[in-house]
Parts: sequence; structure tokens; C-alpha cells
Amino acid sequence: MDGHDDRRLDVLITAEELAVRVAEMARQTAEAIECRETIAVVALKGGLIFASDLVRHLPDLRALDFVQARSYGAQTAPSGEVRIVRDVETPVAGKDVLLIDDILDTGNTSATLLDHLRAQGARTVELVTLLDKPSRRQVPVEPLAVGFEVPDVFVVGYGMDFAERYRHLPYIASLEAGEDRAKT
Repeated sequence: MDGHDDRRLDVLITAEELAVRVAEMARQTAEAIECRETIAVVALKGGLIFASDLVRHLPDLRALDFVQARSYGAQTAPSGEVRIVRDVETPVAGKDVLLIDDILDTGNTSATLLDHLRAQGARTVELVTLLDKPSRRQVPVEPLAVGFEVPDVFVVGYGMDFAERYRHLPYIASLEAGEDRAKT
């Protein structure tokens, strides 16, 4: 943090806890799907660091690609509108897809991405998410694997951000705003 930011970070999940759980999730995922036939699709930007660690434990994946949707902007609450701003380049028609995302919150973004990949003709689409915030769910989504359940707090770190900041943190923290709290 810089001297102009009075936000407080409280560590929720340490780097060590993340490493252990990501390896466990990879084993769980590999037992549930046939990796040699699966294309991993990473939801950018938040899912990038988690996906990087996860796929190192899944070396048999057929391919790796990226999709990006926006629903937060520079706010701490989802806008409700989900827009796909970057689509996969790898054709997914007739293929099995593993969507890797950072957080399952309201379910709107995950449901939009899952539906989008199915609409492109994917044979199956499974979701693996690092964090789950079930208290905020608006749309039912059933992930194949979840890393951690978190309370209804705004989280940053390990790829997740607030206004493009804090992605670099090796742990996950709750972000408590000071007096300059962003508009929500």
C-alpha cells in the first residue's frame, strides 16, 4: 500500500494454506475429469495466479486459454451486469472445458461464463473456483471444486484486486476501507 491509501488488509488465507489447498484441488479435479481431453479456460484477471498454480499440478491438460468478463469495475460490489470483454481463442466445440475462476460470489459472472462456453458447443463445462461466498449467491452454480468458503467481505490478493491493486499479494486478505471508501 502507498501512503495515500488508508485501507486495512486483514489476512484471511496465508500463502502456505493456499499452496496446500490448490494441490488438493488439483488432485480432486484430476480424479473427476479426463485431463487429456480437457481445455482449461482461465477467467481473467482474478483467476490468473490461482490457475497458474493449479495447472502446474494438472500437466495433462489438452490446452489452456483465457476468457475475461467484467462485473465489478472499480467498485467493491458487482454491478449486476456481466460483459465478456475477451473470448477464448481455442475452439471449444465438442471439447470438455474446465473453467478456472478466482471467486464464486453472486454467481452471475460464473453462470454467464459457463453458459457462454456451453453456447460455443463445449461438450461439458466444469467450474473450479478458489473462493466461494455462498451468502451472496443470486444464481445457483455448482462448482466441481472449491478451495475455501469466505465470509461476505471484499477480498484481495493472489490475483484478486480492488481497482487493479493488490493482485500481487501472495495471500488473500479482506479489504477494509478507510475514509476514502470507493463508491459502492
